[in-house]
Amino acid sequence: MKMSKGQNGRRVLGFAVAATVLAAAGAAFAAGGTLGQPSPWEYALQPSASPVMDNITWFHNFLLWIITAITVFVAILLGIVAVKFNAKKNPVPSKTTHNTLIEVVWTIVPVLILVGIAVPSFRLLFQQLDIPKADLTIKATGKQWYWTYAYPDNGKFEFDSLMVADKAPRLLAVDNEVVVPVNKVIRVQVTGADVIHSFAMPAFGVKIDAVPGRLNETWFKATKEGMFYGQCSELCGKDHAYMPIAIRVVNDQEFTAWVETAKKKFASNPANSYASIGAVAQ
Repeated sequence: MKMSKGQNGRRVLGFAVAATVLAAAGAAFAAGGTLGQPSPWEYALQPSASPVMDNITWFHNFLLWIITAITVFVAILLGIVAVKFNAKKNPVPSKTTHNTLIEVVWTIVPVLILVGIAVPSFRLLFQQLDIPKADLTIKATGKQWYWTYAYPDNGKFEFDSLMVADKAPRLLAVDNEVVVPVNKVIRVQVTGADVIHSFAMPAFGVKIDAVPGRLNETWFKATKEGMFYGQCSELCGKDHAYMPIAIRVVNDQEFTAWVETAKKKFASNPANSYASIGAVAQ
């Protein structure tokens, strides 16, 4: 069917608008957000700052392409069926019962797609669960509604970390931040003191439940210095939205200096009584 110049013009304009929208979306997606914290109107994942998050981002984008291709393919098939096989064009219904080739294809192709998704998925899961030898261990205890952090490898001290309402960024800043060295494997042991909480740090690809009476473990290796923010990601009571996680990544010299300061600063913390007992026992 031959189209008029007006129809051609509208089609070209439609393609141009679609291409512009896709290009803008791609540029926004590539630009990412603010390192270490959420950004206004952000729809993509936070910028990565660990090897695990690098792979999560890759896997997310990989799935996005597959899902988009399947959606477009199904939409085209529906359009063809609606136009070519409607009752008006086919007053006499077809008596076709089966098509061996199509049935084989729609069985094998989904299986291949699922296998293609499963392989990198299992590889990512193994990377998350296979904790390498740690350079530093931190214990995070979720409480209603704040976090307590212990450094058993560095003088055995503990401190509480509570949200500070009048400090930026809003609802994410805390009074005492977790401090870790850059490019070091950090093992995080997580538990809950009262109800189930969840320790989540998007930039590191970390999310693990803090369950009372159970010690869960995860790990991360921060590849960039700076401030990184997360939150409790398990509904744990009325102030669930007000127990953020703040981790400051520094170089080795700054970390060593902070440890010496923290030992003195938190020496009078009642939570450190267990550490003193442990040190005496040793």
